[in-house]
Amino acid sequence: MHTPPSTPAAAPACIPDFRSRPRDFLRALFDAAVRSAQPLEGMRAWLPAPPKGRTLVLGAGKAGGAMAQALEALWPGDAPLSGLVLTRYGHIPPRPAGLAQRIEVVEAAHPVPDAAGLAAAQRILALTRGLSADDLVLCLISGGGSALLTLPCDGLTLHDKQRINRALLDSGAQISEMNCVRKHLSRIKGGRLALACAPARVLTLAISDVPGDDPGVIASGPTVPDASHCAHALAILARYGIDVPAAARAALEAGTLETPKPGDARFAGHCLQLIATPWQALEAAAATARAAGLAVHVLSDEIEGEACEVGRVHAALARSVARRGQPFAAPCVILSGGETTVTVRARAPGLPRGRGGRAGEFCLGLAQALQGAPAVWALAADTDGIDGSQDNAGALVCPDTLARARSAGLHIDAHLAGNDSWGFFAQLDDLLVTGPTHTNVNDFRALLIV
Repeated sequence: MHTPPSTPAAAPACIPDFRSRPRDFLRALFDAAVRSAQPLEGMRAWLPAPPKGRTLVLGAGKAGGAMAQALEALWPGDAPLSGLVLTRYGHIPPRPAGLAQRIEVVEAAHPVPDAAGLAAAQRILALTRGLSADDLVLCLISGGGSALLTLPCDGLTLHDKQRINRALLDSGAQISEMNCVRKHLSRIKGGRLALACAPARVLTLAISDVPGDDPGVIASGPTVPDASHCAHALAILARYGIDVPAAARAALEAGTLETPKPGDARFAGHCLQLIATPWQALEAAAATARAAGLAVHVLSDEIEGEACEVGRVHAALARSVARRGQPFAAPCVILSGGETTVTVRARAPGLPRGRGGRAGEFCLGLAQALQGAPAVWALAADTDGIDGSQDNAGALVCPDTLARARSAGLHIDAHLAGNDSWGFFAQLDDLLVTGPTHTNVNDFRALLIV
C-alpha cells in the first residue's frame, strides 16, 4: 500500500475574512478539504497501462459514482473498460459533458443495507466469473461501501443484516469493531471479493474514511486480507449485547466464517493505493487558513470516541486558547479529523427517535462546554455531505449559540439526551447543508479562535 503525495490543494483565490465573516471562513476551510479529496487528481498517478486482456471495474462506496467517472475520464478511450460500481442513493454526480459512460453505477441504501444493495453485491460477485490471468480488476473502494456491499453469509437473511447493522450503529462501537463483525458475516467483504477475482490481477484504488487509513477497515476491506478472527467478532457482539441468529453464531464459534489472512498466497500480485486520505483533507484546509494569515494547529486525523465527549475536550482546548493563550496563541485555527461514535440513548415510550449524526452530536457537546465563550466559532461536518441519515453535512457553533437557543426555548441538555442535534441546530438555522460531496474522508472539525 502506498499513500499519494500529501501536497494540499491550492487555496481559493478569495478567502472570506475570518474576523468579519467567521462562518463563511469556516465553510471555506471545509470546502478546501472536500475539494482535495475528489478522486480525479488522486487517481491519475496510480493507473496502470491497460492489460493484455479485459479491464473489469468493481466498487462500492459513497464516492463510487465520482470514482467511476474519474476512471472513465482517465482510461484510454480505445481500451476496453466495463463493470459495476455501487453507491448511496443520490450520490451519483452530474455527468460531465462529452464523457461517455462505460461503467454502470447503481444506488442502494446507507447506513442500513437494502435489497438493492444485496442485488448489486450479487451481480458484482457474478461478474468475477471467467476472469483470466491476462485480465485486470480495478476495484474502486470508499467509505460507506461496507453497508452498501451487503451479501450475508449462510444462516443470515437481509433482515438479519439490517437488524445487526442498526444495533451496531446505535451501540457506540468503533468503526473497526463494526467492520470486524461485518467482515465475518459476509460472503464478499474481508478479502473475499479479491479471491473471487482469481486468477486476474487486482488493483484497488481507495479513498480512506477511517482512522489510521487501515485498508482492512475501509468498506470492510473487500480486497485485502483480514487479520481479525471469528473470536474477535464474537467478543464485539458480546461487548455490545448484540444477538445474531443461532446458525450464524454457531458458524462463528466453529470458525467456519473465517476470513482469508495476511500472508495468503492468493493475494500475491494484488495492490492497493490510497488516492485520498483524511490527513490530506486537513492539510488542504490548513493551507487555506494559513493563506488567510492564521496559525494552524492540526490535532490529529485519528480522533475517536463518543462524539459529544470529543466536543467537550475540543471546547476545553479552545477556551484555554481564548482565555490564556495556551497552548496556542490566538488568533488561530484548530483542525481535527477521525471518526467519532454516537451511543443512541434509550427513549421514553412514545418519544420520537432523535435526528442527527456524529458531527451534530460533537457540536452539541462543544456548545454546551463552551458556554458562550465570546471568541470561538466552530464547524463540524462529515466530508461526504451527510451527517448520519439527515440532509445536512454537520453544523456550526457560534459565540451566541446558547443565547439564541434559550431565546427559542431550546434546551441543549434535552437535545443531547435525545440524540437530537438536527432538531437543535435546525431551529437555530445553524445546520451546514451541502448535499452529497461525492467523496468521503470522514469527520472534519475546525475551530476558529480570535
